[in-house]
Amino acid sequence: MPEKKQILGYIHSTESFGAVDGPGIRFVVFLQGCKMRCKYCHNPETWNLVTDYSRLYADDVSDDEREALEKKIEENTKLLKDKGVKIEARTPEDLLKQALRYKPYWKGQGGITVSGGEPLLQMDFLTEFFKKAKAEGVHTNLDTSGNPFTDQEPWHSGLLELMKYTDLVMLDIKQIDEQEHIKLTGHSNKNILAMARELSDMKKPVWIRHVLVPGGSDKDEYLHRLADFIHTLSNVERVEVLPYHTLGKFKWENLGLSYPLEGVNPPTQERIDNARKILGAI
Repeated sequence: MPEKKQILGYIHSTESFGAVDGPGIRFVVFLQGCKMRCKYCHNPETWNLVTDYSRLYADDVSDDEREALEKKIEENTKLLKDKGVKIEARTPEDLLKQALRYKPYWKGQGGITVSGGEPLLQMDFLTEFFKKAKAEGVHTNLDTSGNPFTDQEPWHSGLLELMKYTDLVMLDIKQIDEQEHIKLTGHSNKNILAMARELSDMKKPVWIRHVLVPGGSDKDEYLHRLADFIHTLSNVERVEVLPYHTLGKFKWENLGLSYPLEGVNPPTQERIDNARKILGAI
């Protein structure tokens, strides 16, 4: 059997003093890779998905397969760096050491949040990172779209292991209607809603986040359906409405991509307040 290598995380960036990424002040890690193609994405430079990173550390991966994966990582990383996108390969130990420098500022309320991209695409790294963080008494928060979720093995057992070291999940529900979700992201929401139900069954604390897009997810019909779904869950501590904005539009242009929501303006305060009222959000 091939010797396992050191688990690495492919990091897009970090933020030392995140104030909107969970409770308190937080050290935020943005992992590289996402399969969704949200039309409003403000971090399209994190999309580039080398592969299923976890295959690098699987027990059954051959030397030839691992070598091919590593070559693909190197090629795609270079392509992004050529466009000015910085990606670093980090060990869990090294990243945690950096995060703990800021622990005095957390004052018992903050901690570490891992976002993306989509962090569940690098679940082996994420689990090891959170496990070490919990050993240091750090509050851990997973910010995810839920897109990789499946009840198939071995992925599902990996998620259950990760949840042992995860204090909070911030789950993005981008659109409650499946067909509209596909139009918005390129993917179904069936497995995302299934993940929400499973997190409820295991009583894992969850914050639901919903991006409010004019002409789409801000329609009252969809907001009421989303509220009805949230009411079926027993573990939701908080609901947040995130108004759509165009601050990431320049990133699409830098990557040579056409911005899909050209001409769509941010929602009015009236529509934001309406959504918050319907969803019981803050």
